[in-house]
Amino acid sequence: MRGLRAALAFLTRLPSGRLEAEDFACAPAWFGVVGLLIGALLALVFVVADALWPATLAALVTVAAGLLITGGLHEDGVADVFDGLGSGRPKERALEIMRDSRIGSFGALALGLALAARILALAALGPLVVVSLIAGQGLSRVMMALLLRAGPYARASGAATGMTGPFGPQGAAVLGATLLVSLALMGYHAGWAVFGGLAGLILSVWLVRLWMMRRIGGLTGDAFGAAQVLGDVGFLLGLLACL
Repeated sequence: MRGLRAALAFLTRLPSGRLEAEDFACAPAWFGVVGLLIGALLALVFVVADALWPATLAALVTVAAGLLITGGLHEDGVADVFDGLGSGRPKERALEIMRDSRIGSFGALALGLALAARILALAALGPLVVVSLIAGQGLSRVMMALLLRAGPYARASGAATGMTGPFGPQGAAVLGATLLVSLALMGYHAGWAVFGGLAGLILSVWLVRLWMMRRIGGLTGDAFGAAQVLGDVGFLLGLLACL
């Protein structure tokens, strides 16, 4: 279970106990499980907030809670990717921009639109919002793990370079089980609309990878964060399109 605790430490600010550097090599297989946990916490936040305020405000509170749980890790990736790739600069300069802690206009606009789309989509999902939060957080992090292991990694070193090895039989089983649980949960409540959500998720992640590969020839830690955020938004929008 050290891989699970490593995934929890990497993806969230929740307590995870003492870990060694080698524990993080097993973390990606547990990304989806951590996503389900995050989704369950956010679903609880939404239920409480929805009892107090209108759906849009409840969705805003829920998204804010997600930022607190993860420390805005993935959202930072969205801003960095759009700043770096949107700059139109050559590869090395784009990578430098992506490492810059300051946010530029491209990043601010992209992040603002992504957060707004997520808030509005959650508010519009009605009775499906609870299961959508759980499944969306789980599935988007499964895709994040698959993207990480698919590579190629664009930097010689970085936050994700120690997690690019194979999953192994146990890791693949954990990741596969998380995928099936997420799809079954969503499919039971949303029926065939789950395939619209899955299509939106896959398309969003594929576009992030395509853009990264064409601009700099590889992926970075920021790309994985952007894929999670935009994949989750794509999942929610795909669901809404098919309901």
